[in-house]
Amino acid sequence: MSKTIIFKNRPAGKPSRSDFELVHEEDPGPGEGEVLLKSHYISVDPYLRGRMRNEESYIPPFKLNEPIESMVVAEVVESNNPNFQSGEFVSGMLKWKELQVSSGTGLNRVDRALAPLPAFLGVLGLTGLTAYLALDKIGKLKPGETLVVSGAAGAVGSIAAQIGKIQGCMVAGIAGSDEKVQKIEEDFGLDRGLNYNKEEDMANALRRICTDGVDVYFDNVGGEMLDAVLQNINKDARIINCGAISLYNETELPTGPRPEGILIKKTALMQGFLIRDHAKDFGRALRQLGAWLQDGSLIYEETMVEGFEKLPEAFIGLFEGRNVGKMVVKV
Repeated sequence: MSKTIIFKNRPAGKPSRSDFELVHEEDPGPGEGEVLLKSHYISVDPYLRGRMRNEESYIPPFKLNEPIESMVVAEVVESNNPNFQSGEFVSGMLKWKELQVSSGTGLNRVDRALAPLPAFLGVLGLTGLTAYLALDKIGKLKPGETLVVSGAAGAVGSIAAQIGKIQGCMVAGIAGSDEKVQKIEEDFGLDRGLNYNKEEDMANALRRICTDGVDVYFDNVGGEMLDAVLQNINKDARIINCGAISLYNETELPTGPRPEGILIKKTALMQGFLIRDHAKDFGRALRQLGAWLQDGSLIYEETMVEGFEKLPEAFIGLFEGRNVGKMVVKV
């Protein structure tokens, strides 16, 4: 018998452990053309909260009483598919199961010689791709510009901030504790860090550390943080709407300041970003991320939670600021 985690209830507000159920199922076997996969590392990500709502979005919502799914690094333990061999490791969008079968569609081999396996859920996975391609497609960084990153100690934010430094920007990062601010300044090399929990007026706090204004804002938070940054943008600023974790657990759509006046006055661009729209650029992006990893220009952090049954706890921890870098569950 192997373990599976299914989606039991649609949360009202912040998810709780009761919204998930751990069940035991008979071990599956691969049919013709299929592979049997054993999960080793499973990614938990804030965007999964959106899939828990029964509403139309860019990706279908989770169905009740069916397994949750996210990116997984798995081992091929048995193969009836000529494209895969036993002992290989792959990554893909898979279910929260210890064991599962796959046709092989959507699976990508991972090279253990390039980086440890969990890295393929983070810096060499959708996390790194999102940071790189959002800056490439929308940010269009220029040396000497000021880049501000919210959630700068998190998975995507920590990579985006370091890319800003690599490309010659002054980078300010926003995080939720003094420890995280110290991390982004000392380990990730950011020019300045800001603990939003210690600031009563975020707009003035940003003005204090971004004395030349803000040219590019990589937004992982949304809400009042975005409002504060908009008050400090320069002419022709670019705002990347990558995430809005401050709003994911809201039960009603909040009303905030209207941004259009600022956007017009500053001739600024504000654009949403979805990594799924840029698959044709993945190869190029991964080659560059891998090169930066190899030469030491880019480092990454993981918060590792051990135990398959801890998946719901790890996911909930994202909304409590319990991660530095990528949150990963080791099965």
